[in-house]
Amino acid sequence: MSTPRTPAAFAHSRGYLDTASYGLPSWETARALRRAAGTWETGAFAPEQADAAVERLRAAFGALVGVPSTSVALAGSTSQVVGMVAASLPEGARVLVADGDFGSLVRPFLADPRLRVRSLPLEALVDAITPAVDLVAVSAVQSRDGRLIDLEALHEASRRAGARTVVDATQATPWLPVDAERFDVVVVSAYKWLNAPRGLALAAIHPDATWLRPVYASWYGSDSPWENLYAPLGLSHGARRFDSSPPWQLCEAGALALEFHARQDSRQVHDHCVGLADAFCEEVGLAPTGSAIVTLAAEADRLRAAGVRASERAGRVRLSFHVYNDEVDVQRAATALRPVVAAA
Repeated sequence: MSTPRTPAAFAHSRGYLDTASYGLPSWETARALRRAAGTWETGAFAPEQADAAVERLRAAFGALVGVPSTSVALAGSTSQVVGMVAASLPEGARVLVADGDFGSLVRPFLADPRLRVRSLPLEALVDAITPAVDLVAVSAVQSRDGRLIDLEALHEASRRAGARTVVDATQATPWLPVDAERFDVVVVSAYKWLNAPRGLALAAIHPDATWLRPVYASWYGSDSPWENLYAPLGLSHGARRFDSSPPWQLCEAGALALEFHARQDSRQVHDHCVGLADAFCEEVGLAPTGSAIVTLAAEADRLRAAGVRASERAGRVRLSFHVYNDEVDVQRAATALRPVVAAA
């Protein structure tokens, strides 16, 4: 099992198998947050100093999903980006989503009465992409149970049909490679697997997605925002025209978090996270899934008693294995849950 380079980077990760809910900060990220709070408290914080960290966020995210930093937009949440996508679609546009996908990806389309939304089982989604579909919106990895969409098949089917694509990679990046250049929009909320503070989301916007409108255009959407605070126009021609205002106190901490992951070997990260999840499945007698997220019918109380933090989703315990986990975490969780699986 390959191990990514995480030398004492995370302080309190033992037994933490709940990254699918929120990721833990590294020492470096936590220190940056404390520094930002201190300069804010004393009035020493200079907002324009966050600009450099925003550009580092763009660069690190672009490196993780395979696009240049000029194709990366800053947002506060996944739903903000998806809401922009929904608002950019024409009246009567036909949108295809997966049954049970995460609310922040699906609800912006359902809430728009102009759109026609069809929901299908994840396994049937790719085959349903025809010229009658205008846009497909799907998570690369399902939040509730860790199931993966075949991203290559999604790309090919959408390309043939001429359908636009939105991929939510929040539960995928960085442990699952995602080639954002193959899709119109790839969005990630960074507070989960990217271990950044909540309040930061990044979106890779394909240069050919000219149909997108900056419906939430902000003062920060200019190439020179501090020189265009009051200008009536001045939006960038690049992806930053979709930017929301940066959460100043979070930007340095977020940049450090994403840069940590951008320095890792992506194949090692994938093999480590999925390897731990598959090892857990083997220990308790379940078939491996090839995902870093595993769910099973059990109660989280058994895990808590064993010093393991996990979550419950859709009536099942959800465990998520990340770069700061190891075989000790696997054994703790397996020992707690093996009797439950054996009795089922």
